[in-house]
Amino acid sequence: ARDGKLDPIIGRDAEIQRVAQILSRRKKNNPVLIGEPGVGKTAIAEGLALRIIEKKVPRLLYNKRVVTLDLGAIVAGTKYRGQFEERMKAIINELMKQRDVILFIDELHTIVGAGGASGSLDASNMFKPALSRGELQCIGATTLDEYRQYIEKDGALERRFQKVMVDPPTLEESYEIIKGLQSRYESHHRVRFTEEAIREIVNLSDRYISDRFQPDKSIDVMDETGARVHLSNIVVPKEITKIEEEMKRVRAEKDAVVRSQNFEKAAILRDREKQLAQELEETKFRWNVEQDERWAEVTGDDVAEVVSLMTKIPVTRVAQSESDKLLNMSDELQKRVIGQDPVIEMLSRAIRRTRAGLKDPNRPIGSFIFLGPTGVGKTYLAKELAKYMFNDENSLIRIDMSEYMEKFSVSRLTGAPPGYVGYEEGGQLTEKVRRHPYAVVLFDELEKAHPDVFNILLQILDEGHVTDSLGRKVDFKNTVLIMTSNIGAREVTKSGGFGFTKNDDVSNYENMRDRIIEQVKHTFNPEFLNRVDEIVVFRQLDRRDMTKIIDIVIHEMLEKVSNRSINIELTEKAKEFIAEHGFDPVYGARPLKRTIQKYIEDPIAEELLKGTFANGSRIVIENVKDALVMNQVDGSANIDDADTSKSRSEQLEA
Repeated sequence: ARDGKLDPIIGRDAEIQRVAQILSRRKKNNPVLIGEPGVGKTAIAEGLALRIIEKKVPRLLYNKRVVTLDLGAIVAGTKYRGQFEERMKAIINELMKQRDVILFIDELHTIVGAGGASGSLDASNMFKPALSRGELQCIGATTLDEYRQYIEKDGALERRFQKVMVDPPTLEESYEIIKGLQSRYESHHRVRFTEEAIREIVNLSDRYISDRFQPDKSIDVMDETGARVHLSNIVVPKEITKIEEEMKRVRAEKDAVVRSQNFEKAAILRDREKQLAQELEETKFRWNVEQDERWAEVTGDDVAEVVSLMTKIPVTRVAQSESDKLLNMSDELQKRVIGQDPVIEMLSRAIRRTRAGLKDPNRPIGSFIFLGPTGVGKTYLAKELAKYMFNDENSLIRIDMSEYMEKFSVSRLTGAPPGYVGYEEGGQLTEKVRRHPYAVVLFDELEKAHPDVFNILLQILDEGHVTDSLGRKVDFKNTVLIMTSNIGAREVTKSGGFGFTKNDDVSNYENMRDRIIEQVKHTFNPEFLNRVDEIVVFRQLDRRDMTKIIDIVIHEMLEKVSNRSINIELTEKAKEFIAEHGFDPVYGARPLKRTIQKYIEDPIAEELLKGTFANGSRIVIENVKDALVMNQVDGSANIDDADTSKSRSEQLEA
């Protein structure tokens, strides 16, 4: 502390005052600092040492020294029984003689069982007599969990320590702490933190790093931001790289000359190498002086980039590219998911609200229940949304609710309770979200889950977090929650035919929606439905949608054979044939996929295996006399059928 090696302690005056007060007692004058990891327990002990140096403590503590006990060093090398006890006894005796020493034991729980073997004493039992009589002053620091697990169990040890609870600082206190440490980190990284950057460090770390505590997470963000900005501003001058390349060339030439035994030329080259080395040293010295004088500025955007890297959450301000992506989201998704434009528009609005910063920060980005007949694209839309938003297949966390039909299976979501098999592994939902905090979470076929599952979902929908079996808080604030259900699908099938006029479509959809929502209200509890942002009913697909879906399915099929550069085109009549055979209003688009499999994929697979179609083939599929016929045509040839329309699938390069 006297050498200025310790960081200053900002705030925590009440805790330091309480520690000084306990140390001034006659007996049992041993405080133990208890708090979550990263709240500043060790910093309080360091702060006390700084206060003693500055004489800002009660007179009883003047001239005291705070000494850290390294328990590992004491245990190390104790081979034989009695060696550890001998060392501990010598330390305790020394501390009892040197009454000006305050012992600091970080991770206090480690003294329980340390050095203990069968028939011998551990460190905690050796400390007990001296601690009780007040002959030895000790400050301990440990987390709440470890205090409960190790020290509370030993009542005799617990009563010798006086608890001092250390709570995480508020946002304003964290800001003051970061401001106090700012100069230390600026001089280390040779950067300047703007006022905006300091505010963003505290706000963004508090908002997005939810599994750690202030001020530790803010200090980490400040440290890493300083390092990132400093490294990105180090640009080696061309002059230095030029001299280094010249030295490398001269050294190689000298080695070649030495091998040919031309020692006169080698001596000239050696002198040249020495001259270049001198030049390089001088140039580097001038550059270092310039670097020391020129400090880079750290802005709020730099902080946001670092938080994004640490959390995998796009915290950065909405760049123009992302802005365009968000504005075009509904158009792009409508190209991929056919016939559900109102649903997509509503989803896009919810995402845009979030990225604009208008949503409640303590709730998920959005929570939706997708309802409607089977095969209309409920699960498919969730997959496409994840792909579009995150460009990553792993960003869709799919939980199949049919696996949670039994009451006991509910614990699999958040983890098995203590004492049961799999307790340490965590929950299937919570672990996935901890690893991918920015994702689409899909609860598929919600109605099949046991009712107790909805109690867990209530907390996620309302508070944006859930606690797993290990006591860890898992944050859902950056997830989109989508729940799909086929409730009411049977009712839809009974409603009869579907017209082709616009008015018929609208009235049929409204009737279906009213019936499905009525049934949903009977199935789910009101408190569950009330917490969901939107209940969306997908409309039934018609033949007009089928033609568009055919293009998408053919495109997906072409991607599978992209290494062969095969292009497949369907005439309009061929598409009509597929739509006619694959359209079923009850089962949606799934029969269409089976029809394409039967009439297109199977024959093409057979011809590919026979070797009929070479790489780079152009295959035209036509409807001839109510049967599909495949023709291999020249790449430049025009298709005879006037109604031919090229599939969405362009020529795929291998």
